Amino acid sequence: MNPEPRKPPQDAVTVRHLRLGIGSVGIALPVVLVVGHLVATRRLTLLDSLSGYYHTEMRDVFVGALCAVGVFLISYRYRWPDDVLGTVAGLLAVVVALFPTTMGAPVGTVSRGDRLVGVVHQVAAAGLFLLLAVFCLFLFTRPDRAGVPPRPLAVLFYRICGGIILLAILLALASTQLPADVRHTLKPVLWCETVAVFAFGAAWVAKSDALLRAAGEGSKDPGEVPRDLVA
Repeated sequence: MNPEPRKPPQDAVTVRHLRLGIGSVGIALPVVLVVGHLVATRRLTLLDSLSGYYHTEMRDVFVGALCAVGVFLISYRYRWPDDVLGTVAGLLAVVVALFPTTMGAPVGTVSRGDRLVGVVHQVAAAGLFLLLAVFCLFLFTRPDRAGVPPRPLAVLFYRICGGIILLAILLALASTQLPADVRHTLKPVLWCETVAVFAFGAAWVAKSDALLRAAGEGSKDPGEVPRDLVA
């Protein structure tokens, strides 16, 4: 008779659910912003950046989603330096949400103070994306707390996601040198931010997926997390 399956430790399940929550919100955010704006205005209008949706009827969604990601990241506890970097990234996500960009603001409404707030937004956003790339490139690719390394294909996937985030940041920064009419037509910042957010979300979902799928299967040893659950 087969022994009754045992669930992984509750703290391990909690960490994996946090990873899934962070990744899912990240993947959904660009889609929800664009579709929600389409429904509200009854026309497809792409803004110059994801942050620009702060100045539309999607403000509450934008702020709420980033604050949710921030809380998830602050609550994320796995090991050092994941805990520290997760807390810093979470605080940056909240700053990005509460300090709006001037991009997309109504013409003639931007004051000197608003421009300063916009600079804080840009710096915080760049720092947030950089830390999310660090998670993909360096933290997700390490062996787990039991010393079990992730599968080679998983490591490759995380590194690709991290590389995409870094490349998107560089392209977004480079696009600021384009003429204003070209930026408004091509919307490079919007596309770079969207690709970076998708890459970040996919990496976090992938990191959580194996353990979440097997959370109900458990392991033969009550104190053992099965090797095949390690993403």
